[in-house]
Amino acid sequence: MFRPMTVWLCCCCLLSGIGSILVGQTRPLTPPDTVRIAPGATDESADTLHYLLDEIVVTGTRTHKKIIDIPYSVQRIDNSQFKYDRKVSVDDVLGTVPGLFLQSRYGNHDVRISIRGFGSRSNSGIRGVRILLDGIPESEPDGQTRIEAIDFNSVGSIEVVKGNASSLYTNAPGGVINFINDIDFPQTFAVSFNDFGSYNLRRNGFKTGIRSKHYRFLLTYSYHNADGFRDHSKDYWHIMNTVLETKPNERSSLQVLGYYVNGLIRLPGSLTRAQFDADPFQANSRDVARDAKRVTQKGRVGLRFRAFLDEDRRHEMELTTYGTIKYFERTSGVYRIINRYGLGASGRYVYRSLLAGRENEFSAGGDLLLQTGPIEFYQNINGRRSDILTGLTDETIGNSGFYFQNGFNLMTNKLDLLLTGRYDKVIFDQKNQILSVQNARRRFEAFTPKAALNYKLMPSVAVYTSFGRSFESPAGNELDNFPTSSSPNILINPDLKAQKSRNFELGIKGNLLYRGTSFFNNIYFEGTFFNSVIDDEIVPFELFGDVFFRNAARTNRSGLELGANVELVPGVRLEGAYTFSDFQYDEYSVSQLDSSSGLYVDRSVDGRVVPSVPRHNLSLNLSFEQRLSGTVTGFMKGNLRSVSGMYADDLNSAKSEGYDVLSINAGLDLNFGRFNLLLNGGVNNITDQTYIGFININSQTGEFFEAGEPRNYFAGARLGLRF
Repeated sequence: MFRPMTVWLCCCCLLSGIGSILVGQTRPLTPPDTVRIAPGATDESADTLHYLLDEIVVTGTRTHKKIIDIPYSVQRIDNSQFKYDRKVSVDDVLGTVPGLFLQSRYGNHDVRISIRGFGSRSNSGIRGVRILLDGIPESEPDGQTRIEAIDFNSVGSIEVVKGNASSLYTNAPGGVINFINDIDFPQTFAVSFNDFGSYNLRRNGFKTGIRSKHYRFLLTYSYHNADGFRDHSKDYWHIMNTVLETKPNERSSLQVLGYYVNGLIRLPGSLTRAQFDADPFQANSRDVARDAKRVTQKGRVGLRFRAFLDEDRRHEMELTTYGTIKYFERTSGVYRIINRYGLGASGRYVYRSLLAGRENEFSAGGDLLLQTGPIEFYQNINGRRSDILTGLTDETIGNSGFYFQNGFNLMTNKLDLLLTGRYDKVIFDQKNQILSVQNARRRFEAFTPKAALNYKLMPSVAVYTSFGRSFESPAGNELDNFPTSSSPNILINPDLKAQKSRNFELGIKGNLLYRGTSFFNNIYFEGTFFNSVIDDEIVPFELFGDVFFRNAARTNRSGLELGANVELVPGVRLEGAYTFSDFQYDEYSVSQLDSSSGLYVDRSVDGRVVPSVPRHNLSLNLSFEQRLSGTVTGFMKGNLRSVSGMYADDLNSAKSEGYDVLSINAGLDLNFGRFNLLLNGGVNNITDQTYIGFININSQTGEFFEAGEPRNYFAGARLGLRF
């Protein structure tokens, strides 16, 4: 059992030792992104240690803060860090973030993202992690997310806030990932890109940015088409993103943000161990017979106004409003057509002042999102819908939340206290228009506070700690009722509860620079210990061949995240991320079908390991970048991803093997006047290892396993023109 005081003392001793080592060391340290020398620093002798202030500012914490001043584990990834990569799936760009575990099923458009185990329960889509695009939720009001609109050719930066963010966002116990489109370009440009690869991968498109004195305009279009590496896994996508920004004056800005997505993905399904061993790339015959697929069309238009209300910029406000239209077709046992219409808004106010002679920043804000529309049900006849409507449900989901946060400087330039709190309410309302099933309405609400401290051992090294509560409501599909619930004749499961947890973390992060040596002169590092005790964890299970959800009484998660980015010698960089996870059920009984009696019986799984989370997750990048001439820069990177085996169900009756995947990519960046040509290519899974890349949790039929990508190749060319 977790003992906070014992861990606190041990970790404080450890971090104190680390701080002493850092203060006394002569190795150079620096962040991986652009930074500035602290005021007053000079270029002195070779043995002088210079400190850097981390000037990277993030917005995912709902204020504009430097990473070094935020008492959480936060990372910002610039698009220059993945410009030579494949950029097809989210794990192509986020694979070296400590604490993240990414399982991509069929590409970018059905990926499981988990942070510290939150999100690992989802067999389809993303849960427990708030996904934003330009600060606007891609997540639905109930917390489930698909990321079809994210185009990595359009993204300029990615902010990852790890750990409990429920005091700032709805349904974000695992954290927040904010994908920000590339609106901060220095001059007008146009780029054409063409990529191709194994399994008939084709991706074509363009990106253009227009900049004038008062306006910036970004427009990106991508077309993706691939057969997939498994049978029955073909997909295609049209993705368009756009941002228009104008600044009426030096203290305000107005943005219009929009996207449109249209595509299809066929789903090969999961396999039993016997099927996987026979042919890991085959499709499940049931899913082929059903022509299991998802058809998606969706669009969004948003408007954001931001302004400082006074010349001293102490008062700041931001207002955002947006509308969404979504159309989905999904085929499984039934053929469903889902139409959703949504309206959302968010706002925040920030006041910076002196309180008792100390810097203080107070902010408050709120979010509203309402989504409604009909769901039509038809018989699925070999992947085509029947002519007869078998069900019609009007579904409305809404969430509203209000938050505050206050940051107070307890010791000048040393110690800061952050207090945050949020009230959330999530409402589900379903009305059946055809069947004689009782209509249902459920409401989930909670207040989630959090307190955090950030102490700077030196200007660019800080230790931090936080404790807070989190809240996560069930998603809409997780509330599907099942025959053995307490009230099986209503639409919404009456027994499923919201998931709540108590979360603690203690960590260190830093950036330093030591000038005067050619070795180890740039290092970025972070380390975080975390513990979460989760009550009523929402977990999937199968009953009579269909997937439903239930609550586990209590789960205990402890872990350690370590990350570093080191410039070994000029142009040669080593980047690593390691996560250790010790996740167990403390109190939990599951219903299991007894083969002899044909009845469901309860079995205790106390002490069993939480499925679909590896105990060890390691990613290493070794990269080399060198200017070959005045106009040509060369790049090469090798990546090793090592993941330990994972259990596939709550009973721990099946487990995948660990795997090690080695990949390499290289590129040339050629600049000739106003023209730029970027060539890249690479090989993923060089050793062609067959491994289990995705686990379908708690399958009653034992269909747990889906293969990761075999050896595959990719190449691309981008031609750009600067005006």
